[in-house]
Amino acid sequence: MVESDDYCIDILTQIAAATKALQAVFAGLIEQHLGHCVSEAITEGGEIAETRLREANEAIARLVRS
Repeated sequence: MVESDDYCIDILTQIAAATKALQAVFAGLIEQHLGHCVSEAITEGGEIAETRLREANEAIARLVRS
């Protein structure tokens, strides 16, 4: 759209739509990760549980910062 010199607002609208779509994918993936990988690690306990929780927190923080 930029290369074809489309109207700026149309480009921004598409960027916003793409961002929302990626956020929806993120939400689904983090839900699955928490429900499967993290909960399984918590059941095992120990360092793996701490690692999985830290990774999930970091991923969520990256999304919030963006």
